[in-house]
Amino acid sequence: MGLPTVVDREEWLVARKALLATEAAANEARRAATAERQRLPMVRVDKKYVFEGPQGTVSLADMFEGRRQLIVYHMMFDPAWEEGCRFCSLLMDNVGHPAHLHARNTTFAIVSRAPLAKLLRHRERMGWPLPWYSSFDSDFNYDFHVTLDEAVAPVEYNYKDKATLLAEGMDFFTEGEQGAVSVFLRDGEDVFHTYSSYGWENDILHNTFNYLDLTPLGRQMEGPGSVTIRLHDRYPS
Repeated sequence: MGLPTVVDREEWLVARKALLATEAAANEARRAATAERQRLPMVRVDKKYVFEGPQGTVSLADMFEGRRQLIVYHMMFDPAWEEGCRFCSLLMDNVGHPAHLHARNTTFAIVSRAPLAKLLRHRERMGWPLPWYSSFDSDFNYDFHVTLDEAVAPVEYNYKDKATLLAEGMDFFTEGEQGAVSVFLRDGEDVFHTYSSYGWENDILHNTFNYLDLTPLGRQMEGPGSVTIRLHDRYPS
C-alpha cells in the first residue's frame, strides 16, 4: 500500500470533512443494528449443559456468577491441540478488564472443547483475567454450531448449511472448531439465548484492528510487509 497523497492543510480539511460524513452514516447504521439486536426475541435454554471449571462442574446458569447477562466467547481449542487458536487469542487479548462488564450486570466467559487443564495453561500463559470452562463432555459446542462434525449434528455455521457454505467457497467453515460469541440472559432460574454471531461477523470486537483501521497502513494482514497474527508472546521482540 502506497503512502497517502501530500496536500496542504486546507485540502486535507476538505477531505477530512467528507470522511466525517461517511463515518457519521456508518455510526448511524451501527446504532440502528444495535437497537435491532437488542429487540431480538429470545429462546429458553432447556437443556442442562454441564461444564468443567477450576472449582468443579458448573451449569450454564452458574457461569453468570449471579449477574443478569452472560457473554460467552466460543474459543477454538480442539482437544488434540496444545494451545488455543491465535485469532481467538488476539480477540481475548482485547476484552479488557472485566470490572467494566461486571458493573453493568454482565459476565464474560470463555468456553472451549479442550480439557480444562489445557485451557488453564493457555490462560496463565496469556495472562487473561477471564473465567474459562471446558465443554468437553457436553453437547454445548455442537448445539451452538462451533464444533462441526457431521457424525454428531448437521453442519451449520453463521446460519448457513453445509451446501451453502461449500457453494460460497467457505470449505473451512464446514468442519472442526470454529469461533463465535453468544449472549444469554437470566430471569430468575430461567436462562435464555438472545444472540450468537460467528466468524468475521465479530470483527468489531477486535480493538487492535479497530485502532489499526485509524492508521494509513491499516491492519497489515495482506501484501508486502504483512504481519502474521501470532500469540502475543510469539512476536519478535
